[in-house]
Amino acid sequence: MSRVARAEAASVSSATFAPLENSTFRSIWLAAQVSSSGWLIQTVAVSWLMATISTSDVMVALVQTSTTLPVFILSIFAGAITDNFSRRNVMMLGWCVIALSSTMLTVLVGLGFYNPWMILAFSCLAGCGAAFTDPAWHASVGDILRKREIPAAVTLISVGYNAVRSIGPALGGIVVASFGPLTAFAAATFTYLMLLWTLGRCNWTGRSSPLPREPLTAAIHDGARFTALSSEIMAAIARGTLFGLTSISILALLPLVARDQLGGGPIAYGILMAGFGTGALCAGISNNVLRRSLSQERLTTLACIACAACCLALAFTPSLVVAAIALTLGGAGWVVTWTGLDVSVQLSSPRWVVGRTLSIYSAFCSGGIAAGSWLWGVIAENYSLALALETSAGALLLVAATGLLLPIRQWKEADQDPLGFETPQLALDLKSRSGPIVVKVEYSIPEKNVEAFLDQMRERRRVQSRVGARRWNLQRDLQEPSHWTETFRTPTWMDYLRLNHRLTASDKELDQRLLELHTGELPPRIKLSIERPTGAARKRDQTTSLLFRR
Repeated sequence: MSRVARAEAASVSSATFAPLENSTFRSIWLAAQVSSSGWLIQTVAVSWLMATISTSDVMVALVQTSTTLPVFILSIFAGAITDNFSRRNVMMLGWCVIALSSTMLTVLVGLGFYNPWMILAFSCLAGCGAAFTDPAWHASVGDILRKREIPAAVTLISVGYNAVRSIGPALGGIVVASFGPLTAFAAATFTYLMLLWTLGRCNWTGRSSPLPREPLTAAIHDGARFTALSSEIMAAIARGTLFGLTSISILALLPLVARDQLGGGPIAYGILMAGFGTGALCAGISNNVLRRSLSQERLTTLACIACAACCLALAFTPSLVVAAIALTLGGAGWVVTWTGLDVSVQLSSPRWVVGRTLSIYSAFCSGGIAAGSWLWGVIAENYSLALALETSAGALLLVAATGLLLPIRQWKEADQDPLGFETPQLALDLKSRSGPIVVKVEYSIPEKNVEAFLDQMRERRRVQSRVGARRWNLQRDLQEPSHWTETFRTPTWMDYLRLNHRLTASDKELDQRLLELHTGELPPRIKLSIERPTGAARKRDQTTSLLFRR
């Protein structure tokens, strides 16, 4: 990696444990480790219970699908809610759902009233809660901490979870083997209640907007549009979806590896999960060092190769020790990939939309994981466990090669905070729902600057469109070729105000570059108009406009 790239990586790096100096983040992070241990103990109990009461390999693999499929379906709604309401309250809502699911499962197992489909149903309900907790928690990181601390915080979240992963599954295996699934479910429920208590004690505020909340459908549409027009986010989504689809074979088929290939029980399964978590923990702790030595793209590629090697080792080894070592490699690849992609999405997203971009990213990645869990289970059941692992290893090598088409750019710190906007004075008394609004920006560009101007306007179109501009176009005057007009529309006056409040300092730098290409004594002129249909009954319904200067 070049010195410039290393400098950019260092600019967004913070000491791995620096975010823990913030008391709010520290309290929630510690409580999250406790609840994560409960989640993993419950996962071991559910997976092993399913393996003992069902002879279907597909049903065992569907345990993973049941918790990830709801995330795929609900995340986009959860993201829109996260960006419009208190992220703390959204987190509490999600954990209440998870605690309710665990409580009901505990009661029913205690009564002996359960079957494979019921287990999947309650796992699905827990996944519904997770659909809200994950985007709200990750989006809250930027509200609680400084932007430069986000990579370290995301790494800490991943390291913390995977540190627990190195202990939780083994603990879960011991609990299930010694006391049975009922005790495991009860312990998990207690950890969820502890996190809810911590959230009740902690409080933080996000960056408030002077504008009213967006309607849910409009918020979803705006989030989807911003995501689709952001190449960095789209690359992370594509890579995450493919990685989830292929790499989940390691976790989805691990109960079958422990039961059928190694001939072990729940303790053996817990040991294998501990190996996976140990690798993830080591990779997380050394993440800052790795980022300074290698580009994020190179790290992601190597992580895919490491997971492929893990799959191949699991397909061929009959040894518990070798399998645990291979899972250490797979765990390292797992955490390096997900941490890098998560940070890439966060640093590419302004605060007004970060909940939605993270939820869309999470939805697609969870969809890939859910589909992969089902796919590898079907292959294992209809062909063989070894073939499923070998095929996923080959697919992971192909995913590693996608970096040639969809590279992950090096992290860099950009100012994504909105600058604010002073509402222009109008001659008409517009309501928030008045519209459509037509915006025209007039430039004077000499012939020598035309090519550079067009290059900047291509970026301008992307920037304006992803924050709400509709039907953007650029026109050149046939009689005065130096006169250019940028035109776009917003559905309502409120949408125009939202558009300008969403522009960040990074976006505004483009205005300065365009101003340098503009000639004339006055800056580019902005003209605001409101469209009115022809044939209106009163004269005031004709198109009206206001000119103002930047």
